[in-house]
Amino acid sequence: MKVRTASSPLSQARLRQIVQGVAASEHGWLSLVRYDLDRRWYQRLTSDDDHEVWLLSWLPGQRTGFHDHGESSGAFAVARGALRERAAPGRRPGPSAAVSRGEVKSFGPWYIHDVINASVQPAVSVHAYSPPLTSMRRFEFGPGGLERVTVETAVRW
Repeated sequence: MKVRTASSPLSQARLRQIVQGVAASEHGWLSLVRYDLDRRWYQRLTSDDDHEVWLLSWLPGQRTGFHDHGESSGAFAVARGALRERAAPGRRPGPSAAVSRGEVKSFGPWYIHDVINASVQPAVSVHAYSPPLTSMRRFEFGPGGLERVTVETAVRW
């Protein structure tokens, strides 16, 4: 049996548990939430050797654009409102799926997706990544399919 050390990545199941627990504890984060008309608002809640947790707010129409989380696995839970996720499993995006309040999505490293608040109400979500994020690649769809356009590093967050 493998023993998990402080620096070993957490499983997707554990990341799902973390975001569900934080999302369900509004008293711990509700006073922190801000809404920004120009972009999604986000704040890191915790950062440990093996994972980090973020709080995000979304006004109607705000989205991430297609991106991955590098070598990190992740999970997100919708704490208020509703979001839609569209994965890009190949060279083309797949169908979008609703993620309602209380629902959780998880994913492994290099998973490419776009998340949007397609509703008319603000939304709040909780995200966890393990290991903590070091990079994110951003993508767009061109004539040949999925194309990487930028790479962001943790220094920018």
